[in-house]
Amino acid sequence: MTRENMPMRHVRIGRRTFVAGCALAMGGLFAIPARANAVIGKATDVRGKVNLKRAEKEEGLATGAQIMDNDFVRTAAESFADLQLADTRILLGSETELLVDSFIAGQGGTMELGMGQMVFDRPEGLAKIDLALRTTFGMIGVRGTKFFAGPNRGVFAVFVEHGQVSVDGGGVQRLVGAGEGIEIARPGDAPTQPVVWKEARIVEAYASVGLTR
Repeated sequence: MTRENMPMRHVRIGRRTFVAGCALAMGGLFAIPARANAVIGKATDVRGKVNLKRAEKEEGLATGAQIMDNDFVRTAAESFADLQLADTRILLGSETELLVDSFIAGQGGTMELGMGQMVFDRPEGLAKIDLALRTTFGMIGVRGTKFFAGPNRGVFAVFVEHGQVSVDGGGVQRLVGAGEGIEIARPGDAPTQPVVWKEARIVEAYASVGLTR
């Protein structure tokens, strides 16, 4: 069985867990002040079964529902969620878990991708934001861009459509630019050198979050 056809094992991470050797990708990331019960966006499209956990209470997430700081969103099999946080769009694929730790429109914050795949989409031309995305495979530092992150062809992958992200894992940092992608085979491994992705792989990655290229 080739690596491209290997099934990707879901890996969960605890809410406060950091992987050893995972460094903060954006060294200048500012402190985000805590804002209790702050509404930061809404679910613009929900397909299938999607749950939202808030203050230890979990219930189904419906289209139009509000998203707040510290919300935990989980999609079931064959389910998708499209979240709009101010000018930023977050698309979640099936069997995906995302914690919106903190988010301030036009500034940034922190999120945690526990399992599954997502696309972060902030239109070009807007002011850059500083956002850190924690994963079990490493830290992704974001400054206003569009990128995919999650399992793809048997590995954890990051692809950048426009802008740039930094990926830290295994004590190594890679800068990934427009049209490029990296892979991390397993937690604790270093990211591969960025390479240009072919159109077929981009289409495949986006389809996993319900997005048409």
